[in-house]
Amino acid sequence: MEFIAKALPATKRVALVAHDNRKNAMIQWCLRHHNLLKRHQLLATGTTGGKIEDATGLSVEKLLSGPLGGDQQLGARISEGQVDLLIFFWDPFEPMPHDPDVKALLRIAAAWNIPVACNQSSADMVVQSPLMDQSFEHEVPDYHSYLAGR
Repeated sequence: MEFIAKALPATKRVALVAHDNRKNAMIQWCLRHHNLLKRHQLLATGTTGGKIEDATGLSVEKLLSGPLGGDQQLGARISEGQVDLLIFFWDPFEPMPHDPDVKALLRIAAAWNIPVACNQSSADMVVQSPLMDQSFEHEVPDYHSYLAGR
């Protein structure tokens, strides 16, 4: 696979996902970073997005609930270049019936080289980076070249 440079915009499209046992931690994290998050476009899986919106007043585009296809919707958005950052508070101690969907989402995020934070510490570091509020280039798969070579 060949790669090309693509700019992540200064205003990021931030996907927020949290397993059931981590939703309160996600809400608290969003409250702590409210002023920063309101400068960006937020989207989330359904239940998480609704809870964040209710608790914080932030505007969140809500997709389907994760187990009902929301993880897959996010993966599609990442593949289409419509997500710039994934914050995913997953529960490492609780098996999830939709684990294959979760793994697929993380694989797509890695394949398309978007920043991913899977806990509060990494999410804090990512959003406090100077790159959070500025455009910067990263490499993504060159899908057009891939298709031309098939």
